Amino acid sequence: MTAHPRTMPERSNRAARFFDDGYMFPLNAMSRAQANAYRTQLETLEQRIAGSRVGNKGQLNNSHVIFRFANEIVRRPQILDIVEEFLGPDILVWGSTFFLKEPHTESYVSWHQDLRYWGLDDENGQVSAWIALSPVTLANGCMRFLPGSHKGEMLDHRDTFDDTNFLTRGQEVDAEIDEDAVVHVELEPGQMSLHHGKLLHASAPNRSDERRIGFVVNYIAPHVRQTVAQEDFAMLVRGEDRYAHFNHVPSPAGDLTDDAVGWHNHILATQNEAIYEGAETAAR
Repeated sequence: MTAHPRTMPERSNRAARFFDDGYMFPLNAMSRAQANAYRTQLETLEQRIAGSRVGNKGQLNNSHVIFRFANEIVRRPQILDIVEEFLGPDILVWGSTFFLKEPHTESYVSWHQDLRYWGLDDENGQVSAWIALSPVTLANGCMRFLPGSHKGEMLDHRDTFDDTNFLTRGQEVDAEIDEDAVVHVELEPGQMSLHHGKLLHASAPNRSDERRIGFVVNYIAPHVRQTVAQEDFAMLVRGEDRYAHFNHVPSPAGDLTDDAVGWHNHILATQNEAIYEGAETAAR
């Protein structure tokens, strides 16, 4: 397929602030009642997948491929209208992940930059939406952002493969963090934050009595390319794809159907080529 010339949308004031700061919050993704309803569906489906491998290191990866409710979330017009300000009218979902922190547990996320490990070639052609399905507070391990840290060159990271680190390789940035500059991203159910793929971000363990439920959706523009894995996958959720750089993934016809699980497993294995590229050990 011949790609049309790339045209970027004129940035809104909100988009300009985002690309300057590297993040934005709080934004309304849905009502509190809708967030609670989605949480109920998630926790019901968790019982069905207990003991199954549905992601890397305790993550629930690419749930929009296997769960109808997650597929509904990634397509919500209220979310896509905001994402369109940053990426333009044509939008793909490259990935999605539930990060679930149980009360009084040690799981955490070290300081890192997402795009260091994803193999995607345009740092401004991607935005991640972090959607709260529970109260998200400092006590239960909210996201932490370092403003402006997406500017400049990609930073070096080191692999730890720490079992309590949610990240695949336990990767952490090899740099000092100015804790006085850190922003704590507290959210109510139904709110979301957006962050740039190079922004340094992290989160601490859950020291509270409340389960923390966050759903991260990685949106990309169709002109973006995968440069590490042999192939890659995405789901078209708005507009059209004039570039065909990604294999298109269908929406699930039901929850955990054989076809959807097959897609899920193939996507996870293939994207891990990029995520684990260069790692001495792959704790898959």
